[in-house]
Amino acid sequence: MISVRLSSAFAVARTAALAGGLPAMILLAGCGSQPASTTQTASHQARPVLGRLAGDFSHGSGFGQAEPARIFNGGDPTGLVSKIHWSGWGGRRATGTGMAEYIGPGQSVATGRQAKATVVAFHLGRCHGTLMYKAVEWFFPQHGQSFSPVRYENVCAGTFHGTH
Repeated sequence: MISVRLSSAFAVARTAALAGGLPAMILLAGCGSQPASTTQTASHQARPVLGRLAGDFSHGSGFGQAEPARIFNGGDPTGLVSKIHWSGWGGRRATGTGMAEYIGPGQSVATGRQAKATVVAFHLGRCHGTLMYKAVEWFFPQHGQSFSPVRYENVCAGTFHGTH
């Protein structure tokens, strides 16, 4: 036996049709609403992610996610940013703040220390059919660093751009 669950709009229309005739049913036929899952899916698809696991970053984490709290490019400790809080996600450029390993001029990775970092996700567009930020870079403003759109990680292709 097949059980059919009627929407409330259809149930009202059915009752109205039985009580007042077919014109009431026709009037209420357009009163249904779109299922919530379709609406949620459409808005979810429009939300960009941060790159994808590819190339040099194929063993990383945080890529392929929207507003990741942690990004790791899979390399040494300088490739990790954690505790990221984002603003402007979905816009042309998203900015986050988090904690990353800071290595001063002339220092080795072993002497690095955790410091507040600014993360910028940019080059919003499609990569292999997915809406994403195709570039990401982080820097330490308190140490005189600033954002440069020519030096970044291409997280669509999985390569470094302008740094090596």
